[in-house]
Amino acid sequence: MATDRFRAALAVDDDPARAAARLAEDLAAQGEGGSIGFVYATDRLEGGLAPVIATLAQRTGVARWVGTIGFGVIGGEKAVFDRPAVAAMIATWPEDQFKLFDREDAQGFAGGLATAIVHVDPRQPYEDSLLRLAESSGAYLLGGVTASRTRSFDRVAGGVAEGGLSGLLLGPGIEAAVGVSQGCSALGPVRTIESVENGLIAKLDGETPLHALLEDLSHSQETDARKLLLSLHVGLPASNSDTGDYVVRNILGIDAESGRIGIAEHVEPGQKLFFCRRDRTAAAKDLSAMAHRLRKRKPAARGALYVSCCARGPNLFDSADEEVDLIRSALGEVPLVGFYANGEIAGDRIYGYTGVLALF
Repeated sequence: MATDRFRAALAVDDDPARAAARLAEDLAAQGEGGSIGFVYATDRLEGGLAPVIATLAQRTGVARWVGTIGFGVIGGEKAVFDRPAVAAMIATWPEDQFKLFDREDAQGFAGGLATAIVHVDPRQPYEDSLLRLAESSGAYLLGGVTASRTRSFDRVAGGVAEGGLSGLLLGPGIEAAVGVSQGCSALGPVRTIESVENGLIAKLDGETPLHALLEDLSHSQETDARKLLLSLHVGLPASNSDTGDYVVRNILGIDAESGRIGIAEHVEPGQKLFFCRRDRTAAAKDLSAMAHRLRKRKPAARGALYVSCCARGPNLFDSADEEVDLIRSALGEVPLVGFYANGEIAGDRIYGYTGVLALF
């Protein structure tokens, strides 16, 4: 069985079965066979993923599928955001090199693990579950958190389920190269958190966080104050990283009287922090550079998975297609599938405002 055969497609339709039938037709036009399928649907698609995978399995002959729901989906050369759509990709991998899992069951896989593609339901705490999965499996995690504004939070790992986490375990015979692209640029220097009071950051390098923020803002070239304030975030440099990696978190509130700041992350004295802003130009440059680096690392790539933040796509670039075009300019004709998530996963970190790209 050939292991380098990937096919990807996208269908825009408000009827799940009809969208799946169109996907199956497009996938069949590109080839036959396959051992595992990836499927992602937007939250605007009525009925969830159950009718989609039923039709896909029947029409393609591929019985096993993995995927979830997002604000947008990516398939082939296109991305669709905020409209009813489904994207799918079929891969042909050796049967003994992958295994679907639900919850944290990563046991019973022969030959060790290399990578785990994970989809997570955000309606309950999941950080500890991800850490347990990483520790029990020894796999490098990549994937994303389901993003939905409806009642559908479907995850697919063979069948459709809700709650917890699920996905696909890949053995060492399936190599994956993974890259993370940031969507923010720093406004000022990295500072050290000196004190935290009642969950709020009280001191940064001997001054109040508000004073530090105003100092950084005074150097910004942005003339639209409202636009600048809406794009503000904090960056938390990742510990034990020699690549300058960091995670971005929202600023939840500012106490103007005391100068304290609250952020969407538990922090402690001694941690590093810098103020940053979402930046389209910087994000486009970083995404292009990351995709080109990844392509050089894996020049023989046959398929790709991309998980982007739901605050990216048309919310950061001119369109979702522009983001996909940046990737494809580096990857060429490599089949691509993905979705817009409510949090992106790479390694042992849960990111925000990033794009996570994996090449197989």
